[in-house]
Amino acid sequence: MAHPKRKISKQRRDKRRTHYKAVAPQVAVDPTTGEAHLYHRAHWHEGKLYYKGQIVIDSPTVEA
Repeated sequence: MAHPKRKISKQRRDKRRTHYKAVAPQVAVDPTTGEAHLYHRAHWHEGKLYYKGQIVIDSPTVEA
């Protein structure tokens, strides 16, 4: 088994990890509904599924 010869200092470890950053997701606004959603994702708005401004699924409202 490979073992390190010396302990890696916290400073050196943290320098290596500076490239790992949390990135905020890019948000788009639907041209039809004005709803904010993630890019390249379908989203629900008032019981309808929209993608690229068009209705993909139009689910009827369920009445009891």
